[in-house]
Amino acid sequence: MATTADQKPAPVSKYDDYDFPTTAPEAQPGHPGHTTPEQDAKVEQLRSELEKEGYTERLDTLTLLRFLRARKFDVAASKAMFIASEKWRKEFGTDDLPRTFDYAEKPEVSQYYVQFYHKTDNDGRPVYIEKLGGIDLNALQKVTTDERMLKNLVTEYEKLADPRLPACSRKAGKLLETCCSIMDLKGASLWSAQSVYNYLSRASGISQNYYPERLGKLYLINAPWGFSTVFSVVKGFLDPITVKKIHVLGSGYQAELLKQVPKESLPKEYGGTCECEGGCENSDMGPWREAEWAKEPKWALPKTEEGQNAGVEKEAEVPEAAPQPTA
Repeated sequence: MATTADQKPAPVSKYDDYDFPTTAPEAQPGHPGHTTPEQDAKVEQLRSELEKEGYTERLDTLTLLRFLRARKFDVAASKAMFIASEKWRKEFGTDDLPRTFDYAEKPEVSQYYVQFYHKTDNDGRPVYIEKLGGIDLNALQKVTTDERMLKNLVTEYEKLADPRLPACSRKAGKLLETCCSIMDLKGASLWSAQSVYNYLSRASGISQNYYPERLGKLYLINAPWGFSTVFSVVKGFLDPITVKKIHVLGSGYQAELLKQVPKESLPKEYGGTCECEGGCENSDMGPWREAEWAKEPKWALPKTEEGQNAGVEKEAEVPEAAPQPTA
């Protein structure tokens, strides 16, 4: 996928069935459209080794590049990560969840744990908002279970991959593979953090292990006293690239947040001007709901005999607002 003046584009794989832009907007090493010949060769090596293992799905270049970037282009480590992800997908029933999972208790869950996508940031990426500090675990356990919350999380990760990010890429005219996430820590305490640790640790594991390279920017707002000190220690164990994406802000976060998210995309309670009818948390507004940019997700298309999605392109019906996951 290298496209510099001195390089020819990498051959298109039979798996690369895209209907949105496929060149990353910034020339970052290892990102689509900005890879070296050596990195292109590692994509082909990884794909070939996985084919020999019998894998036929999710072998497209964009997906393999995300796994390779997550493991610093170590093919063996990337292969192990991919295989572990496929094993988990089969055991968890991931492929079927977007079509079959019914989160009927979502209205009740939202009273105690608010999560939602809402429009886009200045780069065109989906904005994801989560009120992490307001989680009431005891109340949640009366209306749902950790397992169903995780199924909802995975369902929404799948819907992030398709249709959300493709729609945003079409509208922006450039490849977008990540989100701008806002985690509201207002009301968070050490006790509340401990009480939800099991769920959050499992959710974090799913994100890191099975959906690599999806974090664009993360704003931790209304961070409680002492949080910055703790984070300064924790970040020493994180990848420097990841650390650059994370911004820890106190209660005076609005000015910094508005540099990344336009007022019209930000709910009024966070310093923006948006007041969606019925509440921003229930609107699911974004390019994925705009007929000009939305297309029916591939997971909704009928399967061919070989198990692949049929290649018949259809305009999407604008979906109903859906429950959202941890970003």
